[in-house]
Amino acid sequence: MNNIIEESVFNSVICKTGKQKSGLIKKEDVQVTGSSKISFEEDPSDGVKIILTKDAENNIKEIKFICSCGQTKSITLDYSEQ
Repeated sequence: MNNIIEESVFNSVICKTGKQKSGLIKKEDVQVTGSSKISFEEDPSDGVKIILTKDAENNIKEIKFICSCGQTKSITLDYSEQ
């Protein structure tokens, strides 16, 4: 795998459901729920891309594997205690 990991921070948002007649989302219909860090790693020899989605505490929430053929597999992690 490539040792260089690119990490970006994105806001997590939800949209209030309403009667939308177009693809336009108004700012009053969007609520910011937190932020996520997304890391991207690629192995050129295998053609597999790995995307890690982390929460604000650097806990991995999702691992996504993307093959060069277009197939995608995801693993979602839940840290809540039940």
